[in-house]
Amino acid sequence: MKSKEEFLNSLVDGRKVYYRGKLVENVVEHPVLKIAVHHATKIFDYADRLYEDNKYGRISKFFKIPRNTYDLLERHELIYDSTMYCNGIFNISQAIGSDALSALMITTKKLDRKYGTDYYKRVEKYYQKVVKEDLTIALAQTDVKGDRSKRPSEQVDPDLYLRVVDVKSDGIIVRGAKAHTTQSIAANEIIVLPTRAMREADRDYAISFAIPVNAEGVKLYTRPVDELEGNSSAILSRKDYEVETLTVFDEVFVPWERVFLFREFDFAGQLAVLFATFHRFTAISYRAATLNLYLGAAIKMAEANGILKEKHVREDILEIIMCKEIMRMGALSAALKPILDEEIAIPNPIFTNIAKLYSNSKFPEAVKALIDIGGGIIATLPSEEDLQSDNKEIFKKYLKGAIDGEERIKIIKFVKELAASNLVGYMLTLMAHAEGSIEASKLELERNYDFSEAIKLVDGILSS
Repeated sequence: MKSKEEFLNSLVDGRKVYYRGKLVENVVEHPVLKIAVHHATKIFDYADRLYEDNKYGRISKFFKIPRNTYDLLERHELIYDSTMYCNGIFNISQAIGSDALSALMITTKKLDRKYGTDYYKRVEKYYQKVVKEDLTIALAQTDVKGDRSKRPSEQVDPDLYLRVVDVKSDGIIVRGAKAHTTQSIAANEIIVLPTRAMREADRDYAISFAIPVNAEGVKLYTRPVDELEGNSSAILSRKDYEVETLTVFDEVFVPWERVFLFREFDFAGQLAVLFATFHRFTAISYRAATLNLYLGAAIKMAEANGILKEKHVREDILEIIMCKEIMRMGALSAALKPILDEEIAIPNPIFTNIAKLYSNSKFPEAVKALIDIGGGIIATLPSEEDLQSDNKEIFKKYLKGAIDGEERIKIIKFVKELAASNLVGYMLTLMAHAEGSIEASKLELERNYDFSEAIKLVDGILSS
């Protein structure tokens, strides 16, 4: 399997990455982006990543197609534990691509039966390449959308949803952009999926395919890493973070063997929703692990302040525990009652979406709990430059608590990063919108929920 060094070498391939208005010559060596790249490499050091597949030999567990409850439980633990290994920051490098591949395998089998196409064989061949070469994958799904009141084909600018602009004998040409493409700068491949259900008028937008990140015409515009550059006292963000890009497809050629959906508009919505279900299961698995950052920081800060046994502090800590463990309970429940489709186990959509919605609404409460324990000092702490100046002994003297000043300052800096910095602004947005918006999860929950049991109960009472 791929080593960390081989992975790093694979990223020096002429890809077009931009950061703060400048073309990045080498993402591996860039002073800021190299941290996100280093974060991606940790997946290759994770000790429990590989398993022996009957067909393909030794491959990444992330690419194990779930066939039953046991496989889903194992996947939950893999995502949870690997997030812990990466300091509480989710490592998306192979997780999101495998979510997409599971969704594609199910959808293309149905599509082939209806239209006599050969998409499943293409997906299977691509899957073989991914597992044998141990690739990392970014997922581009969210279109920039333009006027949200209009459908893709109704936009004034037709490129506001990614679309087919030309068809060749050997492939297609696409143009448009996708937002929020996580870790694309540190991926080998990009899988593209439709973002929504389509109608016949939208058929040019009903496309799915895979391309190398360095494909001609692909341009990655990376978000600013304000959680690091805007916080000189950052601790966590000096070790781990992931970045997103606005991913522009400027007349990009995709060969037919890498096209998995082409104008079959009636399958666009099914594929989009199925991927979302797999990925929301991934989300509640990693989010439960990420909450350990807030739980651990709350306990350390309470100890430093000498208030760990206070009633309101215990309540704050319980708030974080509830947020963390209900997400994990949701993931376990979703694995225990899966839906089997095309011999693949889909996490239970009801339990998955309920847990996802819970994390959307309760993460701000976890942040609030940490702020309550941390106190105002997490917002008014002197700068790192002051703390390291000739006056540092003054700060050690006046910022001590139940522990010495130097240790308490370090804890305050960490709590500030989690609850009163650019990082928490990013995290609050992430927890509300990543893996699908709150409204998308609500719609999917309502669409899938079986009301018959409740109605039958009440009908029985009323008719007796």
